[in-house]
Amino acid sequence: MRIRGAWWVVAVGLTVAVATTGLLVMTRAGADTDRCTAFRAAARERAELATGTGDDVLVIGDSYSVGLGVRAAESWPTRLAGRVEVDGFSGSGFSRDASSCGDVSYGARAARGLANDGGLVVVEGGLNDVDQPRQAIREGFAALVSALRGRQVLVVGPAPAPDRAAAVPTVDRLLARLSEEHGVGYLSMLDTDLHYLPDGLHLTAAGHREFGDRVAGALSAGAARLTG
Repeated sequence: MRIRGAWWVVAVGLTVAVATTGLLVMTRAGADTDRCTAFRAAARERAELATGTGDDVLVIGDSYSVGLGVRAAESWPTRLAGRVEVDGFSGSGFSRDASSCGDVSYGARAARGLANDGGLVVVEGGLNDVDQPRQAIREGFAALVSALRGRQVLVVGPAPAPDRAAAVPTVDRLLARLSEEHGVGYLSMLDTDLHYLPDGLHLTAAGHREFGDRVAGALSAGAARLTG
């Protein structure tokens, strides 16, 4: 009887453990779904806000471009000259798996959403690629440049956000090297003193102004290059 009782206890314990694990997986999956839904809604809302007048400028980026944590009208792309439109998606990056919301990588979005006419494109990001394999970043970068062929392009690297500061220099060096190899402009933000929200990752409204003004200055100085 003791043996049977022991096995019954073990069986019940295993059943509870499996059920608990399944519940946790379902809960996490639900949380990811809700998160991605919110990110998509924010991306659509930001895309509807075009600012400025003059030559067309497209910004492709992550939560910085969307303006996560501040009002969309305070996000850094509003500091750029021209008529600026934003294709931003929080959590995305150069590599396919930077986001858990499907393939919202920069290259994939550029291939799906760009018109055939030319124009300036500013690509901002890298913070969400810090834990991705270098080869994945290389492949994503190549896909991006292919989609942007014939356009003036400036790639803006990751800011030294305190939450990911230790990993940022590696991604910055890789993006700088890839930009040179593919013949596009590159702006490193490593030496930029920015203001961050309490999460140590996203920018305050003042941080967005500083970030945007730095990018605007680089564009004025001719940092963008025409892709072949």
